[in-house]
Amino acid sequence: MVHSATKYLGGHSDLVSGIVATNDADIAEQIKFLQNAVGAVPGPFECWLLLRSSKTLAVRMDRHASNAAKIAAYCEEHPAIKQTHYPGLASHPQHLIAAKQMSGFGGMISIELGSLERAVAVTKKLRLFTLAESLGGVESLVCHPVSMTHGSIPIEQRERLGVTGGLVRLSCGIEDVEDLLEDLEGAL
Repeated sequence: MVHSATKYLGGHSDLVSGIVATNDADIAEQIKFLQNAVGAVPGPFECWLLLRSSKTLAVRMDRHASNAAKIAAYCEEHPAIKQTHYPGLASHPQHLIAAKQMSGFGGMISIELGSLERAVAVTKKLRLFTLAESLGGVESLVCHPVSMTHGSIPIEQRERLGVTGGLVRLSCGIEDVEDLLEDLEGAL
């Protein structure tokens, strides 16, 4: 199993790390060999950052999820938003599956604003949601995939996957949710 420790596990946008875990003794031995042979291990400071962050993970995840649930409910009802994608919403196609698998629904929301121009305008007006390609930190971030993370993917493939010019991703941080909602309202 491979996990990113850079995002929610690190949680403070100050760490680049990953985790490889296995319950297979042969694979574990191969990983141990590679760690020893090529030095694929984190430094002491990175370990300290990850340990520090693990102590607040549960509290941060509760806040990420509660903020995202309120923001997703707001987005789902907003007339300027054509569609809201969040597994915590009963309207999400995989909501029942997510509810069985998860104790919370996380902090990531995608919204469809209908056009490239509208998405760019909204992302530029946001003040508390910072425009960035990252996610999972304590601060709220906004990403416009077509002009950022998915820009090099051919348009036909992007649209087939639902990554349109009007799609915006929100990584809900742990700030006061009323401040975040006010920021969204002002941008929309």
